[in-house]
Amino acid sequence: MENGNQTELYLSEQVVVLCTCTLSFMGSSLIILTYIIWSDLRTTPRKLLVYLSVSDWLSAVSYAFGVWRVFRTDSPDCVAQGAISTFANTSSFFWTVAIAVYLYVFIVRSSQRVADSLVVFFHLASWGVPLAITVTAVSLNKIGYDASEVSVGWCWVRIHAPDRVLWMLLTGKIWEILAYLTLPVLYILIKRHIHKAHAALSEYRPILANRRQSHSFSSMADMKLTLIPIIFIVLRIWSTLRFILLLADSPVRQNPVLVTLHGIGNTSQGAANCIMFVLFTQPIRNRLCTALCCCGSKCGEEVQSSHDAPQRPPPGQDSSTQREEDSTSRVRTDR
Repeated sequence: MENGNQTELYLSEQVVVLCTCTLSFMGSSLIILTYIIWSDLRTTPRKLLVYLSVSDWLSAVSYAFGVWRVFRTDSPDCVAQGAISTFANTSSFFWTVAIAVYLYVFIVRSSQRVADSLVVFFHLASWGVPLAITVTAVSLNKIGYDASEVSVGWCWVRIHAPDRVLWMLLTGKIWEILAYLTLPVLYILIKRHIHKAHAALSEYRPILANRRQSHSFSSMADMKLTLIPIIFIVLRIWSTLRFILLLADSPVRQNPVLVTLHGIGNTSQGAANCIMFVLFTQPIRNRLCTALCCCGSKCGEEVQSSHDAPQRPPPGQDSSTQREEDSTSRVRTDR
């Protein structure tokens, strides 16, 4: 591909993508800080979410540096930025799927012991595989300036590498596509299991005054299980689309709107996780309200109601509902 095919990056696109990088940086930092500050939140699912947030934090920082610099050559800082973002982005894919696998084993297979035993393998795969791929790519001089053809200012696979398509797949795209296929299947299986359990127990569940509260817990968890794969696909699909357009040698890949959507999607994962699993998780949101001295009446009512909610399920809430809400609200699952 010639230099004349370089994708032009406009100032407005830089500003938008830098803003989403900042939001993801802040969101990932908040997830990590809440885990450190509140020891009772240090469950295995929340711990996996923290590992994912570390990857998203690195991605946000490296992408922001790349968008700010807008590299033009294979400079050392371009290669360093490309290596870090490649490692972090690939690791994020692995941790996203790892969390889904953990929830599947924990909820559907009803085995916390087996689920917890998988964590060591998650570490080996989610840190080891991306590290091996990145080190190999850098050693073979595959990471560098890519003319923003499948990026938004940052460096990735060198655009002049003769086998660049292979390395684009190895350093991200193949794992991204596998995540598209794996996440919906796992979360659909989890939702089906929970719905079947609720249906089987519904005729024995007593009709109590606080059944409405139990339904609220279940509805929120159900909504998260639905949104997790949808949000992941919506954020990442623009990057995949530009990759396909590159393979087809279509000039549409340089469309400013598509480039902007690509930049927003690739850099928004940390922010999306924070919204789903901090701001939309009532016990954590209530603690944040208290820490920030929120004085609104609504916040005060939420803080009061949360004193009992995180520790005890409401009478009439079955164990399947409790386990599903605990697992879903404390992870990114949080991908």
